[in-house]
Amino acid sequence: MPNATPYPSEGRHGRHPSHLLTTLALILTVLLVPAAPALATTATGDNPHTTALLHAAGPTTDSTPAAGRTAGGTPAAARAGGTSAGERAPERRVALIGVPGLEWSDLDEAGTPVLWRLVGQGASGSLSTRAVPPPERGITCPTAGWLTVSAGQRAGTEVRGCPEPPVPQASGEGATVPGWAAMAAYQAETGYDARIGTLGQLVADNGGKVAAIGPGAALAAADKAGNIAKYAPTPEALTDLTPYDLIVFAADDLADAWFRRPHDEYGVPTALPAPERRAAVAEADRRIGALIDRLPAGTTILLAGVSDVTPDAHLHVALATGPSAAGQPFPYGHLTATSTRQDALVTITDLTATTVQLLGLDAPREVVGRPWQAGGPAPGTPSATVTELADADLASKVLREVRGPFFTVLVTVQLVFYALAALALRRRRTTSAPTNREEPTATGAAAEPGPGTTARDTHPAGPGATADAQPAGTGAAADARPPGTGTEGTAGASTVLKSVQAVAVVSGATAIATFLAQLVPWWTFPVPMLSVIVTILAIAGLITAVAFAGPWRAHVLGPLTVVAAVTSLALLLDVMTGSTLQVNAVTGYEPVTGGRFYGFSNIAFAVYATGTILGLAGVAQWLLGRGVSRLVVVTACGAYGAFAVFADGWPSWGADFGGVPAFVVGLAVFLILLSGRRVSLLRLLLVGLAGAVLVGALSVFDWLRPDDQRTHLGNFVQQIIDGQALTVVGRKFSAMIGVTVGNLPLTLLSLVALAFLFLVLARPSRWGASALGQAYALAPTLRAGLFGALTCAFVGFLMNDSGIAIPAMALTVAVPLTLAACVRALQLATPTPPAPPSGRAAPRRAEA
Repeated sequence: MPNATPYPSEGRHGRHPSHLLTTLALILTVLLVPAAPALATTATGDNPHTTALLHAAGPTTDSTPAAGRTAGGTPAAARAGGTSAGERAPERRVALIGVPGLEWSDLDEAGTPVLWRLVGQGASGSLSTRAVPPPERGITCPTAGWLTVSAGQRAGTEVRGCPEPPVPQASGEGATVPGWAAMAAYQAETGYDARIGTLGQLVADNGGKVAAIGPGAALAAADKAGNIAKYAPTPEALTDLTPYDLIVFAADDLADAWFRRPHDEYGVPTALPAPERRAAVAEADRRIGALIDRLPAGTTILLAGVSDVTPDAHLHVALATGPSAAGQPFPYGHLTATSTRQDALVTITDLTATTVQLLGLDAPREVVGRPWQAGGPAPGTPSATVTELADADLASKVLREVRGPFFTVLVTVQLVFYALAALALRRRRTTSAPTNREEPTATGAAAEPGPGTTARDTHPAGPGATADAQPAGTGAAADARPPGTGTEGTAGASTVLKSVQAVAVVSGATAIATFLAQLVPWWTFPVPMLSVIVTILAIAGLITAVAFAGPWRAHVLGPLTVVAAVTSLALLLDVMTGSTLQVNAVTGYEPVTGGRFYGFSNIAFAVYATGTILGLAGVAQWLLGRGVSRLVVVTACGAYGAFAVFADGWPSWGADFGGVPAFVVGLAVFLILLSGRRVSLLRLLLVGLAGAVLVGALSVFDWLRPDDQRTHLGNFVQQIIDGQALTVVGRKFSAMIGVTVGNLPLTLLSLVALAFLFLVLARPSRWGASALGQAYALAPTLRAGLFGALTCAFVGFLMNDSGIAIPAMALTVAVPLTLAACVRALQLATPTPPAPPSGRAAPRRAEA
């Protein structure tokens, strides 16, 4: 449960060394107690449910309460009435104006002149308003939005659908929110344990005065008992604004019009017709202008569209004008916050943290957001700024519309492709019997290497020798063989195999193409679904063209290495430069959902780790084929792999808690096999321990940073200290189970991909050929890379809340690229057919 006690006397930035050791020990305990059976099952192939807690440190930033933050600046002298010892009086006056449902597309210079003027006077951005949604609806209702502002953490209501904010019951100059106790109790059931009333209570405890205008504002401004010291139903009823440090105004015209609409089967009002919406926005603009005209000079204005008023979710308006926390006015430009690390994007919980900072108060740990701050420059005019931010909402809206169908198409195409590839391999087996069985090539007769077999054991030409190193032998093109070796009978099959190889490379490049597609504004095209598919296929086609463009196309692992290298490097550079490729990508972040805004998402991690390990396998094969010492090769691969893991876990880049241990284990399996050693249970346990220590150390380091710079890694450390870790663990575990059980297409894709890999490629039968054995013989490092990538995907499945999505996306990269390598191996090797039926045995002496 959250710890609401005051901070230790040594301050929040001065930690005692013994606390650090205790915290690190707690982290290792959380990781290692369930990790031991998980690592054991990696070696044995079992999948017990006892490993479920491994996903505890999930990647999402919205669900991890941050430690308390200290606002900058020196406390001002207490106002009349004073404050108690150890408290600080509010330093500035803040007007928090909430307009439920306000979107950037609602603004225009003629219809909303006040809002238009605010855009030109201050900083602006898109607001992710994700709170606790009603059942079956992924939206934020007005009441939930206001309660989230009150708590500084995601909050919601127990009532079905979207209830209207309750009308406060007057009590003298103030009022009381009806049903407050029930709303406060319900928050413990949401998984976020929001403490509603935090904002109002904090201001009151520090001697400040709060005024609320409108029912929604009363929810945000109430103290923890649901009381508001000063309440007015309209701005006109509040004659003098001077005495108040925090003025909360609900410009709820849009919400009122929405609540009057008919409700759907989930109790959510239907969408407003465009004329009604424009009229409501214009009235809200007029009322906001009337309030601003009465605000005392020097008041900071924070304006936010605190919720949805549509059946589907949107990004909303965020504006800040007037003095910032540093004293200077918010400049014209974009808003940002360390919670998102994205220019022009902030969250609703950041609104609470910003209000607290502007008042000069210390935010309690229950407030998980980060203060708004000036971001990058905005376009030159308010019109261009509004257009740009409206476009961001359009991109997010289109993403939600196309993501489900896209994954349906992706899974369907992959399944069909695996079926056709299996038939193509069967055709090759049944039509390619050579006329001269006495001259099989070395690779055609090579036995499949075991887990610990090295290149020296599997190829007669020496360490790491590959087909490209033997142009006169197994590395020669199939059509260069002399007649009589079976080439004539395989012309048709060869053409089919070439097609299979090309499609396999395109399929393997599709995952990274989903991120690179963000370089093209596909969401602005007339048919977004078709546009995103065409864009992704075009980029995957370009990568495939590069994969087949140079001499590396003749190598068994040539195309695989190119695609894997592009995958690894593109995502590595992305997280090092702000993760912009992942925002609104069909396999990346969804800002409206607010699950994560920076670093590696779970799907991006799966693609990145798989590409890295397979790319290293290809590079290792190339180096070994040129006579480079195996020790040097292993060291070089380990160096890049260590940097890749560091980038995944470093708080300023990948900030990926659950991915680091999985990546460490998968990379270690690859390096062990590459070095020629066998993978043992003891080695896996030691590697798992090393991964846990690494992620624990990164988390403690992040925790030591200033509170407003922490990521969820440091926040998890604080959650362990505060006793909140089990709440996060439970929510992550539920999410992992929900994704795995509820996403049948990805589960089916994972099972079919594994079946294709091990039942079609790896085992000879009438439905397959031992193509994987041929690829292992020509490129032994493929085995190490494939085992490492699969191990990483399995451990990642256990340790992250995305569940089956991680192995599904890893297999989407690994299996098609492995198929491409197998096809090339079959092209380079003369097939060895089954021996002809033997004749009748000679009669025994007793039969003679």
